[in-house]
Amino acid sequence: MARSVRPRTLLLSLVAVFGLVLTSCSSDDGGDGGDDGASSGGPITIEHAFGETEIPETPERVATVQFENQEVPLALGVVPVGMAEANFGGSPILPWVQEKLDELGATGDDEPVLFDETDGIDFEAVSDTAPDVILAGYSDLSKEDYDQLTQIAPTVPYPEDQVGWGTTWRENIEIESKALGKEDEGNELITNLEDQIATAADDNPEIKGKKTMFLTHVDPSDLAEVSFYTTHDARPKFFEDLGMEAPDSITEFSEENPDFSGTISAEQADVFEDVDIIVTYGDQEMLDTMKDHPLLGQIPAIANDAVVLLEDDELGTAAMPTPLGVPYILDDYVAELSDAAQKAENE
Repeated sequence: MARSVRPRTLLLSLVAVFGLVLTSCSSDDGGDGGDDGASSGGPITIEHAFGETEIPETPERVATVQFENQEVPLALGVVPVGMAEANFGGSPILPWVQEKLDELGATGDDEPVLFDETDGIDFEAVSDTAPDVILAGYSDLSKEDYDQLTQIAPTVPYPEDQVGWGTTWRENIEIESKALGKEDEGNELITNLEDQIATAADDNPEIKGKKTMFLTHVDPSDLAEVSFYTTHDARPKFFEDLGMEAPDSITEFSEENPDFSGTISAEQADVFEDVDIIVTYGDQEMLDTMKDHPLLGQIPAIANDAVVLLEDDELGTAAMPTPLGVPYILDDYVAELSDAAQKAENE
């Protein structure tokens, strides 16, 4: 079991969840996050949402904060000295992350320290790992968070053209592999993932072009409002990789609202008449409650049972596309989307 450090600071961390292992390089230097394959050159300059970060030389000790950022270095063979604990899904380390740690021999004293971010980033715990760089390419870091982290080490937040939690798996590999001095390996990783995703989509042509939305967690005891992820969020962006499309209703809302999620009243649910498929967290009982609702039950995807229910912890967490999670769960996820697409066609 990895070592865990408890928080001493504030700031609520997002829980969510979707997740790749396919890597062309690996390192056995797990204990200090070292990388025998990286060059000793530098400096490395990264432009991002808060300006520019300069990393004086190729980093050896890598810390990551917030969900999923440990996955890029791990996929490239670098074991972080510290990473965020998975405070959701029932295990402090997600199964696809644990598989990679085991593959890289990161056991015992070589395991990463786990940062408990239940109440926000634990800046003291991060500092205690003495990192050369802090990766947070997929995150919702505030400027205050960023400024505090940079007092510890050069920090890489999300790209300048993104909102918090909007970084795609592809963009995150690009920005974080550059920070590690591993751009070539990062590009190869992207290509491998794209090939896997394209194969899954080709094997399930019925999902192509389907208008798909992703609802946030639904409270069946209170259906007065409907909350969903906008086109700025990484979850619905992944539908595009699979050849699916955003409904016009979601696209239009997103053009007027820059946040990663949105909410409308149930009385406005008829705007979702253009939705073929819905993906959401929940079980059949929750879906039955929505079907019985006089307004939500009229949404075509709900009426047709064209709904992917992310009941399983692994599938629900992996619905957030990440470098190690995508190949781990891709076939199962696409199979669920395919089943929903066939129900949509049979309406």
